[in-house]
Amino acid sequence: MIGKEEGIKGYWKGNLPQVIRIIPYSAVQLFAYETYKNLFKGKDGELSVIGRLAAGACAGMTSTFVTYPLDVLRLRLAVEPGYRTMSEIALTMLREEGVASFYYGLGPSLLGIAPYIAVNFCIFDLVKKSLPEKYQQKTQSSLLTAVVSAAVATLTCYPLDTVRRQMQMKGTPYKSVLDAIPGIVQRDGVIGLYRGFVPNALKTLPNSSIRLTTFDIVKRLIAASEKEFQRIVEENRQKQSQVANN
Repeated sequence: MIGKEEGIKGYWKGNLPQVIRIIPYSAVQLFAYETYKNLFKGKDGELSVIGRLAAGACAGMTSTFVTYPLDVLRLRLAVEPGYRTMSEIALTMLREEGVASFYYGLGPSLLGIAPYIAVNFCIFDLVKKSLPEKYQQKTQSSLLTAVVSAAVATLTCYPLDTVRRQMQMKGTPYKSVLDAIPGIVQRDGVIGLYRGFVPNALKTLPNSSIRLTTFDIVKRLIAASEKEFQRIVEENRQKQSQVANN
């Protein structure tokens, strides 16, 4: 239907605001994860499973907090008629609702993203680490590992997302997560916790897999660049030392 009425461009309608958000979101998440991993290392310099989970959760919350105003603007642009640009919406919100309006719904979003990123990043790191060294540097291995970790994270954390959406609905009978989970199971069965899972997975799995693979490639490129820089510095130091001795 979309293809017939709007052509191929119709499938990317409204994509620019998402791109504007996802680029800084991904960059902050990658930098934050590496920073938190160093922070949570033990005295022996190793990072435990708990440390990886904590680093992933903190990275997810940090990137969400930093870019949340962009997500709010993207949502408003999609659902509120009369606005053409994100800057127009931002000025209107600032004037009529104040700065706090840019962070409406932040709490549930942080609680929703923390376990997902924690499980996703932790499994990705552990699986990659368990592979033979010759496979760890291959992009195909990164992509396959990313698909597995994203699938496990989505399957594990989706019930929490279902609960979050239920609790955000107007007139919800649930007051807490512990109240919502048994209530949903009693009403709809366990399958109720996974309502809408397939459409969500079709969107989330490629998104997370590509992002994690890109993270891994960028990390390898940075590591290679640092190694090359150190080599050049060492060569220059040796040359200067030889000149001084002569």
